[in-house]
Amino acid sequence: MEKDVLLIMLFLIIPLFLLPILASADPISIFCPNDSRNYTHNSPFENNLKQLLELLPSNTSVTGFYNTSIGDNPDTVYGQALCRGDFNSTVCQNCIQNASQEILSQCTSEDAMIWFELCQVRYSYQMFFSLMVYAGKYPDDQNNLELNVSDPVLFDVVLKYLLNNISNEAAYDPSKRMFATGEIKFSKDTIYGLVQCTRDMSGGNCNSCLLSAIGDLETCCFSRQGGIVLSRNCNVRFAMYQFYNTSSLVLTYPYSKGAKWKTWMVVVVTCVPLLVLAVLSGSCAVYHRRKKRTQPDDEKSQNALLHELARPTGVEITEDGELVPGSEDLHFMNLLTIRAATDDFSDSNKLGQGGFGTVYKGVLPDGKEVAVKRLSRRSWQGLQELKNEVILIAKLQHRNLVKLLGCGIEGEEKLLVYEFMPNGSLDFFIFDSERRTQLDWKTCYNIIVGITRGLLYLHEDSRLKIIHRDLKPSNVLLDNEMVAKISDFGMARIFGENQNIANTRRVVGTYGYMAPEYAMEGVFSVKSDVFSFGVILLEIISGKKNSGFYLTGHAQTLLAYAWRLWTEGKELEFVDPLLMVSGQTIEVLKCMHIGLLCVQEDPADRPTMTSVVVLLGNDSVALPQPKHPALAIARVIQTDQLSATNPSINELTLSNVSPR
Repeated sequence: MEKDVLLIMLFLIIPLFLLPILASADPISIFCPNDSRNYTHNSPFENNLKQLLELLPSNTSVTGFYNTSIGDNPDTVYGQALCRGDFNSTVCQNCIQNASQEILSQCTSEDAMIWFELCQVRYSYQMFFSLMVYAGKYPDDQNNLELNVSDPVLFDVVLKYLLNNISNEAAYDPSKRMFATGEIKFSKDTIYGLVQCTRDMSGGNCNSCLLSAIGDLETCCFSRQGGIVLSRNCNVRFAMYQFYNTSSLVLTYPYSKGAKWKTWMVVVVTCVPLLVLAVLSGSCAVYHRRKKRTQPDDEKSQNALLHELARPTGVEITEDGELVPGSEDLHFMNLLTIRAATDDFSDSNKLGQGGFGTVYKGVLPDGKEVAVKRLSRRSWQGLQELKNEVILIAKLQHRNLVKLLGCGIEGEEKLLVYEFMPNGSLDFFIFDSERRTQLDWKTCYNIIVGITRGLLYLHEDSRLKIIHRDLKPSNVLLDNEMVAKISDFGMARIFGENQNIANTRRVVGTYGYMAPEYAMEGVFSVKSDVFSFGVILLEIISGKKNSGFYLTGHAQTLLAYAWRLWTEGKELEFVDPLLMVSGQTIEVLKCMHIGLLCVQEDPADRPTMTSVVVLLGNDSVALPQPKHPALAIARVIQTDQLSATNPSINELTLSNVSPR
């Protein structure tokens, strides 16, 4: 017995002595973006970078966190280093030293980051201190090694309870210095968790970052015995053994009576229907195989990415187009409940006509107001869009994206239930002479920032790059506090981790907001969404609509008009007089400047949404001069001039763009 106790103690203690060796181990992940600017050998930027990296080890070891900058514009280098909070200054200094040497040898971009087990180092040509930009990364070589747990549903509940508690402790307890660990019993085992934020974050931003990372654990590590998510501002890790070198918060999950019985019921109710459906779908294998052979390559690759993203989500899409329940991530609502909520889809509750059907207002039994999208039964395009939205929005959780509350699928009825936006869409305000008076500059600026953050999440902070492809004011909804939320993901496309550009033979979107390379050639990327954002920005500032704009003797498009006034030094003439009352003229013109940068003709000249966030939030960053905006697309069609019953709309190709 004593021998067994001794072996157990050695098993627990020895890893703690070995942990400092990890300071000199290989990096977990390196971020050297291909689309970032590169510096040249012996350039002023490289010299400043080397000086900065030499400063980091000794300065970081004092408190475990350090950020600074070296050099003058345009060669300023901003740097930041963070050590894990459970190791001493010697281990910290060694880790930062190794990380600085590694990032210098591995990266030549002017924006890079490296993560080690015990520390991380980041530098950039842009000021990023105190900016919360979440972009979760999942080291496959770490996460794929973990074994599966035996009761994944209950394990996930207990794990979230642990991580949420220590996240609050790290974010809001000043004595923790943005670092916390904890443990909790699960059956006969113990789950150990660790969370940490960079200390330039506010408590709220730290907690928000950690919650996003915890959400991403479901994507990379659901049902695993361990996992890690890394980001610029925060990190989350859990395992079934104690991997940290400090005492931790000990938690006990508050099990309710019958909790395990409910868990087994969830498993049975979820898995049995899926098993039956799997057997039935096998009888159609030959048909599906032939159907796949005729599917275009771009659609096949898109579907593969959708299924990859959909594995842990609440909906499974069968190959014959059926949507069936998967896990608990998406709540399935009874059709009778939805009918009662909308008064049986009464015309008095009709909010408008969406891309694939009608949108109704509803009130659930608990009094919660919702918006219900009802798929048109004869719309095949609508079915594809609904599948796209279900898979994407069920996984995309962000303050500036409309939240999908549930899904109702029974027979031919296919419904999506969203949170209700009482203030409607942005176009109702900026293009309506009466409602526009409610938009002061502060409100407009907050709306601009909200759209920016939502797009940044889609492009960089979610698991895969999401290209919206139909960003316009009518797809930006406003809640009761006028917070902007991006909606309508029926046209969205997913990019793989290393994919930067794609093309399609079927162009979809709205004239006036489509980037020229997309409208004319079917080529799209994150820069296509940036172009759409730039158009919206200029529309907010001017109060005028780009589509259908024509000013005799001056310009044929709103973009050309803005450019002409900008180059003539008459940019104030472009600004809606209602916005000038605020006295924030410099900020308004700065946003106009950013809008012109976003609508430049060459996609390579347009900024990324990360850059837009930095430009909006930092007055010390010099804005580059914009180049000529994209030329107007010859044929301009306004959506409200088209008949919704046109049978050819769903079959238009590149030569006839599908309006929405």
